[in-house]
Order: sequence, then structure tokens, then C-alpha cells
Amino acid sequence: MKARIFLSAIALFCFGFVANAQDVKIGYTNVEYIMSLMPEMEQIDADIKDYSNQLGQQIQTKGADFQQKAAAFQQAAPNMTDDARNAKQQELQGLQAEIQKFEQDAQSSYQRKLQELLEPVQTKVYNAINSVAAENNYSHILSEAAGQAPVLLYTKDNDPFTDLVLAKLGVEAPAAAPAGPGAN
Repeated sequence: MKARIFLSAIALFCFGFVANAQDVKIGYTNVEYIMSLMPEMEQIDADIKDYSNQLGQQIQTKGADFQQKAAAFQQAAPNMTDDARNAKQQELQGLQAEIQKFEQDAQSSYQRKLQELLEPVQTKVYNAINSVAAENNYSHILSEAAGQAPVLLYTKDNDPFTDLVLAKLGVEAPAAAPAGPGAN
């Protein structure tokens, strides 16, 4: 008798887990793929390329100026006094340090500019993901990260979540969309 009660309790306990598991609906999407299809990305790519070219031109100008001053120094160095030569060497070292600092600052500036340009698109995509998840009763949405193993070990191939997000954004997926979970 005790064994029947015990087995009945275990069965009810397990049935409770099965009933709760039915409430879980997991979606799988690729945010980078969605963002790459957004129409705004063409303008962002053009803007960031222009910005990068501007920074590159500034670096080239500073480098050419340094090279010109270094060449002039090498020609004039034999005729300079030791004090003048040392002063000019220090000036050139200072210019070289300025160029290196400018290159570092340019890289940081580039990253800030890229983030500034991407932020509205990212917000739009994440809002669409949240909206689609709520409308379709998803309990979890996982994103595939580029260059990394997927978060899930198994997912249904017919999960249309990425297509639903693209439809919500009014973006049409190309006919040869990447194969994989969530990219349907």
C-alpha cells in the first residue's frame, strides 16, 4: 500500500514537471543576420567608412609631416650643434609620441562612432524581438553569436523566429538565407 502511494506521488510529481515544461517556448535567432538585412545598415556602412577615411587621412598627414621633418633633420644633423641636434631629436620623439597617441585616440573614436551609429538599429531590432516573443508566447529567446558555438544543442529547424522579426521590421529576407536554426 505504501509503495502504491509512493509511486502515485512520484507520478504526480513527474506529471507536474511535464505540465510546466509545456509552458516553455524557446526561440533562436541571429541578431547579426537581422541587423545585416536592415536598410539602415547601408547608410551606416557608408558613414563609418567615410569617418574611417577621415581618420586615416589625418594619420597619413601627421605621418608625412613627421617623415618630412625627420628627413630634414637627417640632412641638417651633421651641421648642427649638439644642443640643437638633441633639441630636434626630442622634438621628433614628441611628434612620434603624438602620432601614436592620435592613432590610439582615432581607434577609440572609431569605436564610439560605430556604436553611436548602430545603437538606433540595435534598439529597433531588440524591440522587434521582444514584441515578436510576446506576441508568439515565447518564454526564452537565444541569440547565435558569430564565431561561437550556438547556445542550444538542439532546436527545431522549423523555428521561424528570425523570419517573424524580419517581417515585424518590414525587412524581406533574401531567397538564399543562411541555413540554420532560427534562420528558416
